Amino acid sequence: MDWRYMPPLAALRSFSAFAEKGTLVGAGGTLGVSHAAVSQQIRSLEGHLGVPLVDRTGRNLELTEAGVVLAQACSEGFGNIARTVEDITGVSDARAVHVSTTPTFAASWLMPRLPAFQVENPLIKLLIDPTPKLAELSPGGIDLAIRYGVGPWGRYDCQMLLESPIVVVAAPSLVAGRPVDSPADLACLPWLEELGTTESTTWLHRHGVEQGAVGAYMQMPGNLVLDAARGGQGIAVTVRAFVAADIKEGRLVELFQEPQAGAGYHLVTRAGVMRPGLRTFVRWLARQVSV
Repeated sequence: MDWRYMPPLAALRSFSAFAEKGTLVGAGGTLGVSHAAVSQQIRSLEGHLGVPLVDRTGRNLELTEAGVVLAQACSEGFGNIARTVEDITGVSDARAVHVSTTPTFAASWLMPRLPAFQVENPLIKLLIDPTPKLAELSPGGIDLAIRYGVGPWGRYDCQMLLESPIVVVAAPSLVAGRPVDSPADLACLPWLEELGTTESTTWLHRHGVEQGAVGAYMQMPGNLVLDAARGGQGIAVTVRAFVAADIKEGRLVELFQEPQAGAGYHLVTRAGVMRPGLRTFVRWLARQVSV
């Protein structure tokens, strides 16, 4: 950023307050100054930019087209600064730690462990947001995303939580008496897939089954996929850590495994200092892998 072209922050703040309140008097009240001081700052800002930001021809002051654009940028910029300051200082710790994760991870790994966290940390609120979509992390928004892959995820920090390969599983009754020598042998069987994902379809295509599943095909919320697989309703592509006990005890059969170095669930956070509640939760999660 070239700061030489940036207008004075005081002028931007005055303009932003006017855009938010809609009047000079309202902006002055917000900033604790007179409406004349706000007006002077806005005129100074217009002089610096060389474009009008406020239309003064009518009875009421209105933002020009350029003013609307700048007002939006100011709202986002000052809002992000305010939320970041709250995070750094701990003021925002009354806000719940907002966690975005896949429904399958939430149901299979996270939710069974959360009661222990709540006992240890009764003052920390959590908001669990199960979605297959990779969330945008922002101050005042989602604090932590838990996602499967090898990373990295753009500009975010990430650390491995749970390393585990992808496996293809089915109930023994579904594949009993059927030779399974290649992925193509499974195409005519029913397949299960989490809503919002293409894991099963992608896996088949990647292994040369271009037509995909030609038998029954069902999509459902991620927390239901493994229950359906255990019940013999279809084949599922999942993370081995979630079904290790099922495989050991014979509820599911591992048909194929796809190891990939560094693949697993990662804790994805914004770069920089974590607010105390988030830091406590991230450290607690890391300890659970060895429990």
